[in-house]
Amino acid sequence: MPPAGELIVGLVIAVGLVGAVIQLYPGSLVVLAAVVTWGVWTGGGAGWAVAVVAALAVLGAGVAKYVYAGRYLKAGGVPGRTMLVGALLGVVGFFVIPVVGLPIGFVLGVYLAETQRRRNHAEAWRATVLAMKATGLTILIELAGALVATGAWVVGLLVT
Repeated sequence: MPPAGELIVGLVIAVGLVGAVIQLYPGSLVVLAAVVTWGVWTGGGAGWAVAVVAALAVLGAGVAKYVYAGRYLKAGGVPGRTMLVGALLGVVGFFVIPVVGLPIGFVLGVYLAETQRRRNHAEAWRATVLAMKATGLTILIELAGALVATGAWVVGLLVT
């Protein structure tokens, strides 16, 4: 791949890493698309190996984030229905309050759902904090997968 192409791939990877943190778009999938594009374009053993490592890292992180967050929430007694209400209000908040509406809507949705379910504000707030921690855990896991894919790309650049 020409140097200009590698620069573009690097910029797309940077955009993907930002997305993995801010969660407004599927950042790890953007990273994966850029790395796989580079791997296919570069070809050979190194290119394909980088593409496979990136795919395994991002897809593995995608599965792990749901498994670990689900276990964390289940252990804390927060049902999936509560997270669904939080997600729906997060989407509404995203359109009502630009930029910060998503997290505000999510927190409000979880809190309202848990207040309705538990009828106790202290317990509802505890569940809301637990849901925010689980969300943070999923962000970290997704970012880790994207960083492993990025690291594989850097190694691929050095090898080719």
